[in-house]
Amino acid sequence: MTFSLSTHSHVEGLCPIAGKSNDWCPAQPGDSRSPCPALNTLANHGYLPRNGKNLSRTNFAHALQEGYHLSTFFAWFLAIGSFLLLRQFGRISLGDLARHNCIEHDASLAHKNAEFEAEYAPCAVDNTLLAAFLSDAKTLREGEFRMNSHDVARARVRRERESPVLDPFHAEIARGEIAIALGIFGGKNGSKDGVRIGWLKEWFVYERLPQDWRYTHTQGIIKTMMTSRDIRNAMKQLRKEHEREDVVSRAWASSEALLALGERAHEPASLRQMAY
Repeated sequence: MTFSLSTHSHVEGLCPIAGKSNDWCPAQPGDSRSPCPALNTLANHGYLPRNGKNLSRTNFAHALQEGYHLSTFFAWFLAIGSFLLLRQFGRISLGDLARHNCIEHDASLAHKNAEFEAEYAPCAVDNTLLAAFLSDAKTLREGEFRMNSHDVARARVRRERESPVLDPFHAEIARGEIAIALGIFGGKNGSKDGVRIGWLKEWFVYERLPQDWRYTHTQGIIKTMMTSRDIRNAMKQLRKEHEREDVVSRAWASSEALLALGERAHEPASLRQMAY
């Protein structure tokens, strides 16, 4: 169930309309949200406190298990790792995850890069970037386009070409976070079969679990690492193709320049002087 609600408050992390259910309710004024659609969705469904505040590692681990059916080890790995990367060891708010270059990184698939020397990155989805990301989906399955690991690689290469260089650690995070989504929403073979574009759009735009999605398996760290590897390998191949295209483009530009010089050299001296 979803709600069309007037503004209300999520006092102490609870929703007066949804109650203790996991029905979706969007963030309300004063709630804390992150650049991560996965965690924002968990808060909007009540797996995390709905105000996104005063969150413990246990809150994160249990929410990842209950909302996305991650394995116990994987959920705790992500929860503990997030707190360590943020260098916060008490409780946090979702907004803390926007701190630039801790977990958050440039070249996001749906968020603008952080401003120069800004401590925090934007949390709102950029519609232009999201549309470009979804348009990279070229996998046709059962009459609809889906996003698989090769499509993700295409999007990641494009974003990284137009963004500041990612260090290897944050490049791995960037691949891993979308690899998790492919596994959750794409099923056991999500890397190859892909995820429905409509589901991804609903997840990013409304920060809501797709209404007709049902989990099919427990998503573990090994499967996620394998999907991340698929994305990395596809990115390497695409970069090689781009390099070959760049070489051809430069060679073509050089040949045109030489041709122009040759034509210039054969002009009568009087015409060359007139050009000056």
